Amino acid sequence: MEKNKLKKLRLENVKITDKFWKQYIDLVDDVILPFQWELINDQVDGAEKSHCIQNFRVAAGEQAGNHRGMVFQDTDVAKWLEAVAYSLAKTQNPDLEALADQAIDLIAKAQAEDGYINTYYQITGKPRWENLFEGHELYTAGHMIEAAVAYYEATGKDKFLKVVSKFADYIYTVFGREEGKIKGYPGHPEIELALIKLYYATNDEKYMDLAYYFVTERGQEPVYFLQEKGKKENKFIFSEFKDFDLDYAQAHLPIEKQMTAEGHAVRAVYLYSAMAELAYEKHDEKMLKQCEILWENIVQKRMYITGSIGAASYGERFTSDYDLPNNTNYSESCATIGLAMFSNRMFQITKDGKYMDVVEKALYNTLLAGLALDGKHFFYVNPLEVIPDIANNNPTMRHVKTIRQLWFGVACCPPNIARTLAAISNYSHAVDEKTLYINLFIGSIIKAKILGEEVNISLQANYPESGSIRLRIHSEMIKKEPYTIALRQPSFSKNISIKVNGENADYLCDKGYIYITRKWKKEDEIEFEIDVAFRFVYSNSKVRDNIGKVSLMKGPWVYCLEEEDNGEYLSSIIIDSKSQVKEVYEKSLLGGILCAKLKGEKIQYENISNSLYLEERPQYIEDIFTAVPYCLWNNRNEGEMIVWVREK
Repeated sequence: MEKNKLKKLRLENVKITDKFWKQYIDLVDDVILPFQWELINDQVDGAEKSHCIQNFRVAAGEQAGNHRGMVFQDTDVAKWLEAVAYSLAKTQNPDLEALADQAIDLIAKAQAEDGYINTYYQITGKPRWENLFEGHELYTAGHMIEAAVAYYEATGKDKFLKVVSKFADYIYTVFGREEGKIKGYPGHPEIELALIKLYYATNDEKYMDLAYYFVTERGQEPVYFLQEKGKKENKFIFSEFKDFDLDYAQAHLPIEKQMTAEGHAVRAVYLYSAMAELAYEKHDEKMLKQCEILWENIVQKRMYITGSIGAASYGERFTSDYDLPNNTNYSESCATIGLAMFSNRMFQITKDGKYMDVVEKALYNTLLAGLALDGKHFFYVNPLEVIPDIANNNPTMRHVKTIRQLWFGVACCPPNIARTLAAISNYSHAVDEKTLYINLFIGSIIKAKILGEEVNISLQANYPESGSIRLRIHSEMIKKEPYTIALRQPSFSKNISIKVNGENADYLCDKGYIYITRKWKKEDEIEFEIDVAFRFVYSNSKVRDNIGKVSLMKGPWVYCLEEEDNGEYLSSIIIDSKSQVKEVYEKSLLGGILCAKLKGEKIQYENISNSLYLEERPQYIEDIFTAVPYCLWNNRNEGEMIVWVREK
């Protein structure tokens, strides 16, 4: 295990200037956060009700009423507050901060005398901690803790931090292996991550110890969930939970014996993210090895080309190796975010670029596909093939939405997307004592402390449209000591070029990173060229759904075909992968995007018979087809979409 884990840069020390990413960052600050405040206050006509703020008002005694929504409804405001914190860390916004303080005051007012916070249990009077398998109490607490830590770090205000610390202190008295404590753990992992963050903020080791307990007790015999009343009496909050075995909640085996990623995909990657942190903090080499095993199983056998995970809608879960259907998959936005969180933590510990390759794929494809360009419509599920007439009429596809929604009754994904975008620099850069890591090629102005001194660097890129990356040094070490800039070499790019001040540079290559060490001077410039040419990509032939099919990528971008450009019946298209892909920049399309023009054939449907079965071969006609980045699909009209296309 590496001696020192890499650290993220403070959000205020990275200013995003990138043309592509800035449009999304600005959406968060200017549109999404104000809009989601209206949503959680039930002020948006036509959107599903959140009831979130209303529940807190009832719990605080400000109004009468019943609890409305899901058992985890409180997390809508928690993730909104976390996203607000990340936004405020970068740019002062008194109006937004006032709204956040208003929400925090309400949460504090609703807090029970012993520190407990959960509007569902407080309003309904149902017993606490009786149903950990599906009750989401610890999950909800976790999101509250994460939000409070982020808000404290952004504003310096500690009211919310004190509220959640009191809550965490209470939880510490309830759970553990000691006599008289509940020997359970969360059905939905999340609090483990949050407790680690609370430890970093307060330096109180009991929070780290409690997180370690929750992880290592999971799956131990006798399995705690089997002793709960709901399991014993077959009574459940969610009716489908009666069908779920222990693997759904990653409790079928102790962590050290789990060799494949099982169960609910979000639960799994949240758990693995905490495991990675704990492995480092507790110097637990076996746990880190387990993380590597589980990560490899996901990435090599259970992950979509878009960086999404969770093949089955029922249970929102992993299934078996190479089972990756394109039109019925779930691929929840939260699961993709969780995979990026897990991969980023593994990179920070190991400094291995393979983890950042997956982060990049997840962020450039599925994360952004979950959000419309207007910032007000969202996908929860991210299929790789959509036929609206079928998806809207086939009950087995009722989870697939063919247009983005304003909000959801279960709205975990929209605020999760917002908090991830608001803190995108947590992924793009990292630093240790003497090295600055450039992980994602997002145009930015960077301040980093290296060898005890502040270094200022700018990065210019139009990636992945172009593979030309430029870094310029804007400050010089007072001590004039050498330090290192590490550039990730993406696994798809076999050809690279590196120059410093116009001359070929000396460098070392290790685990997917290019290390350039020298005494950097003011105005030194690095020219880094990456090969981002369009390329055709194939699935392992064990993925039955993709046999005979091909996909198109450019850098980390996955491309797709839409009905808007290519007409209906996209599944009848056959692409000639031996012909050259033509790049066409469409300035007027979706704010300006790089399209791909592909030669191929398509069935001639104009004069086709209405008979269901025929003995005649279908007639194909040659055509040119247009592909657009998957992350931008469905921003025009409702229509068919396909990622994997038949190959000539």
